[in-house]
Amino acid sequence: MHRLGTVSLLVALGCLTAGVRSAAAQTADTAKAAPATADSGTAKAAADSAPAAPAKVPVNISGFVTASYTYSSRKTTPIVGRIYDRFHDQVELNAAKVVLEKPVATDKWDAGARVDFLFGQNAAPIKALGLDLGPHSDLVQAYATVNIPAGEGKYLQFKAGKFVTLMGVEVIEDVVNPNLSEGNQFIYVENFTMTGLRLDAKPDPKVDFELALINGWDVVEDNNTKKSFMGRLGLTPTNKTAIGLVGYAGNEKPTGGTGTRWGGNVVISQKAGSKATVYVQGDYGEEKDLPVVGEKAKWWAGGLWATYDVSPVVTLAIRGDYVDDKDGARTSGFLGYPANPRNKFGSGTLTLNIKKWDSALIRPEIRYDRSSLETFIDSDGTAHKDQLTFALGASYIF
Repeated sequence: MHRLGTVSLLVALGCLTAGVRSAAAQTADTAKAAPATADSGTAKAAADSAPAAPAKVPVNISGFVTASYTYSSRKTTPIVGRIYDRFHDQVELNAAKVVLEKPVATDKWDAGARVDFLFGQNAAPIKALGLDLGPHSDLVQAYATVNIPAGEGKYLQFKAGKFVTLMGVEVIEDVVNPNLSEGNQFIYVENFTMTGLRLDAKPDPKVDFELALINGWDVVEDNNTKKSFMGRLGLTPTNKTAIGLVGYAGNEKPTGGTGTRWGGNVVISQKAGSKATVYVQGDYGEEKDLPVVGEKAKWWAGGLWATYDVSPVVTLAIRGDYVDDKDGARTSGFLGYPANPRNKFGSGTLTLNIKKWDSALIRPEIRYDRSSLETFIDSDGTAHKDQLTFALGASYIF
């Protein structure tokens, strides 16, 4: 049933701040510029009786556009195990994302909202059940926030709506991630989004936590009569180290299904000097009454990312990940994997992030995938346990 990433990676998207200019304010400006046609007494009386113009509400507008090309050594579409880069030998319009946000001040009583629209071929695989804006569009996030100040650097926030997950290094916005393609942990052991209520708190400059009561994993309309829970504890022991601990529990099966899914996720980020950063992620999960009533499915995963600034405009990113889907619960019949009792798979990825042009990001990438199953099929029908892909992505961030 995916995500603000568990640990922010991260790099914030550039924002253009635009005031929401009311028609009344525009009229007032026009009147002010026009030559006077009445005596001062008449003008003063009119001004006194005129309704006050509503206050301007600052709304940040940001987003990005991404297109990419991927070539697979197996020369088949869809590319097994992939989510965004799933089309072989095609130029994809991956994403045109627009974010509207009324920022929330944390040092005073304040309120705001955020809406994330996603258009393009990335939208289809991450959609939540119960909300369909068409095959190539999605409302990734839409939530309102109220803030209660709790002292210098401290706050309490209540949020309601649809959010991205609290888990993982990688997030839905591909331009924020170290690599062009999404890793296996993002795809197979985490949720993408969730809808419900959320409490965010920062009781100390080095501690924050989030607690969410949600309808379930990747659903807007609850598909059963039970609610799910997800919580995250964030620790920042030093200015170079960040730790995120996530736990979750809930029944994610449709109405009539039994058995709770529960598990955890840990992310650690560590800066190494001024040019390098390392990320480590671990996941473990179980689900009762899966694949059949009376049994229990288990899975675990681990991932390592490292980035290094070769120059002010070039960053090298590497990723290695491994998933052991012990009972086939997370991969059977999903993204090209066949029904299976167990699937052990992983990948190694090398990406260059080139930022030579203002607001533009160019990313060539090479990736190797291997599975314990002979699931990667050549165009001639021959089955293999591995595949190699080459990709090139181009993004503009605004």
